[in-house]
Parts: sequence; structure tokens; C-alpha cells
Amino acid sequence: MLAGKRWVIARCAAMTLGMGITPAIATPFTPLEQLGQQLFFDTSLSHNGTQSCASCHNPSVSFTDPNKSNPTSQGDNPDLFGKRNAPTASYAAFSPDFHFDSTEGLWVGGQFLDGRASTLEDQAKAPFVGVLEMGNANRAEVIDRLKNSPAANLFVNVYGDNAFDDVDNAYDNLAKAIAAYERTNPLSPFTSKYDAYLKGLVQLTPHEQRGLDLFTDPTKGNCSACHISDPGPNGEPPLFTDFTYDNIGVPKNYDSDFLYLPTEFNPDGIDFSDLGLGGTVNDPDLYGAFKVSTLRNIALTAPYTHNGYFNSLLDVVDFYTSRDTKPVCPDVHVSADESEKLGCWAKAEFGDTMNVDELGDLPLTDLDKLDIVAFLNTLTDGFNPDETSADIPEPASWTIMAAGFGMVGAAMLLRRRRRNAGRATGE
Repeated sequence: MLAGKRWVIARCAAMTLGMGITPAIATPFTPLEQLGQQLFFDTSLSHNGTQSCASCHNPSVSFTDPNKSNPTSQGDNPDLFGKRNAPTASYAAFSPDFHFDSTEGLWVGGQFLDGRASTLEDQAKAPFVGVLEMGNANRAEVIDRLKNSPAANLFVNVYGDNAFDDVDNAYDNLAKAIAAYERTNPLSPFTSKYDAYLKGLVQLTPHEQRGLDLFTDPTKGNCSACHISDPGPNGEPPLFTDFTYDNIGVPKNYDSDFLYLPTEFNPDGIDFSDLGLGGTVNDPDLYGAFKVSTLRNIALTAPYTHNGYFNSLLDVVDFYTSRDTKPVCPDVHVSADESEKLGCWAKAEFGDTMNVDELGDLPLTDLDKLDIVAFLNTLTDGFNPDETSADIPEPASWTIMAAGFGMVGAAMLLRRRRRNAGRATGE
């Protein structure tokens, strides 16, 4: 797809929201937003009382799962795991309603990585009754728990004395409140170093600037073809996504706990294949396509891709660079960390439908990749331009940094392998 087309789609998508994209301003929450915040952090609304929305979307890691030892998230039942890596809830409010753009021939927007929820409200309803997530049997159980929760009084204050009389209406209002909180500035603050750079408040380091140049260069990284990095026509800060869907050729993650669940929860076992958008819209040509995620706060949100296959940003950038130039690993079970050591990549889960036009064979050197990672680190919110930044290491020491990233990833992998080996042998 042409980068220009994706730029138009992203701009149109943002405009369909009916609201401007503005940086964070400290404004008091409305009662509805206060209610949504309280519900978002309320563990009493799950079946066992152990999980809230924030359990998998914690603000400390940009509203993703703080437990980085698993590629997918643990449920309210600690023996169960989801099939996908929990996406960030940050900036999700700017995704337009799920729809098909007939002009471009593309699916755009929606929530979840496969677009199966059209709006934030639709998305908020699903985890409460997800057997692998918060584990409630039905909506009635959720509302019964809400009646006895710390948020009950505020719920009545917002929705009236009859707030609990109708289960479906109460459930819809529960979702409305959570969505209202997810649209507040704390989830979309636009306070990264890159935002400060766009305002002329700070300069990027040489490494970060080279990374930005490579990120936007259509003959190099070309990352901005999908992860829009330019401000909007009225100066709106970029969202680093065009809200479309793509199959980038990610291998199956055999370290995913979901693959080893009992057949009651995963009938296909290790043969499970995640159809992605193709499953949502029943189109085999789109099997393996997942939503183009925002890159804002990407340094905080490991593991990466829909199944948590990658543990480090450097591995992701290398995959984009060399997916089609390195040989296919003989063993389909190899992890990203093992692939790097072996100089190969495991085969794509849906190789016949993956994008071969915009990635897989990029002319990037090892230092280029490190520069792109340096730029990606400027997208983390909470930057203070008045604070002196620590010195960025020169390229000679970046190899040591990369090795350190690899050691962290290897440790995560070893823990997963030991756990899943125990499951396979019944230990």
C-alpha cells in the first residue's frame, strides 16, 4: 500500500471521532469519568475477585500487562491464559469505529487486535464475561458483583436510583463509564520527548535524529508508511498508526501458555492458528492480519506482536529488516531469541497472505536498527524537557546494550520453556 493512502486513511479516521487531538491538560474528571476510573481498577468485578481491567492494562507500563514473564495475559483463574498479547489501552480512544473503507479496499479502526469490537464501549463489555479473562458466567453475575462493589453508590449517583433494575441496561452503562475514562487525558497525554521535539522545546540526540530519518525514509525503514509520524493538518500530534490491519509474517509462538491449555479452553491445542482480522470478517485472504498498533510508549509495552513472540524492540526491527533475507529455521518451534542466535527466522504462521511489499528486506545496517530503536524510545510519555537527559552511549557501546537486551529476553524464554515443559509432561 502507498504511504500516501495510509496517511489519508489515518487523517480521515481521526476526524471521524468528532474530537480534536490535543495534548494532556489537567482537567477534573466528570462523575461519569470518575466512575469509569473506579470500575477500571476494581478487582471485585471478576469471578474470583482477583482481576480488574488494570490487571492487564496497567498505567505503569502504558496500560499493558505489567507481568512480562508471559507472552499473553493470565486470567482471573491463574491457570488460564489468553491467546493474545494484551494491547495498550493508551490512545485507543482515537481509533475510529470498525468499518470497511470501500475507496481503499481496507478494513479500518475498531478495538481488539482483530477488530471484533467496533467501539470502546463494545470492547469494554467483553473481558468481564471472557472465560480466559475475568471469568464471569454472564452479564447478570457482573451486575450482581457491581451492586456490592465499592463503585455501587457512584454508579447510582451517575445513572439514577433505577440503575440496577435492568441487567442489560446496567451492563451497557458499565461499559459507557469505562469508555469515558479511557477517553480521558491520562490515557492519551501526548507528553513524550518526540512531542516536545515537535513543539520545538527540545532537540533529538544524533542517534534519535538518525533513527527518525530512517523511520520516515521510504527507501530505508519506511516505518511511517503505516505508523504515521507527521503532525496533522492542524498540528494534531501523530498517533503512530493508520488504524488499518496487516499480516507482517509473525511466526507462531510455541512459548504461549494458551497452546497448552486443556481442550475445554483450546480445542486445537498446539495446532491452534490465530486467524486475526480474517476470522473477524470471514476472509481467508486476511488470515494473520492484525491491527497496526500505535508505537507511542512502545518501549514500555513488551512483549511485542499479537502473540508476544518478540521480547525486544531490536528483535522486531531486525525481523522487519531481514524476514525475507535470512533462511527459514528448520525447527518451527524456535523463539525470536533463538532465531537471532541461529541467523534464521521461523516460518510465518500465514505466509501466503503476509505483506511482502513494505517489509522483510530493508536496507538497514546494525547501527541503523539501533538508531531506530533510539528514536522509538522518544515516544515514551512523561518526558520533562527541563530535566537533563542522561548521555546516550556512542555506537561502540551499543553492541553491549544489545547483548543485554538479549540476555533479558533469554531469561524470559527460559522461564516459559520450563513451565510449558512441565505441562507437556504432566508435571
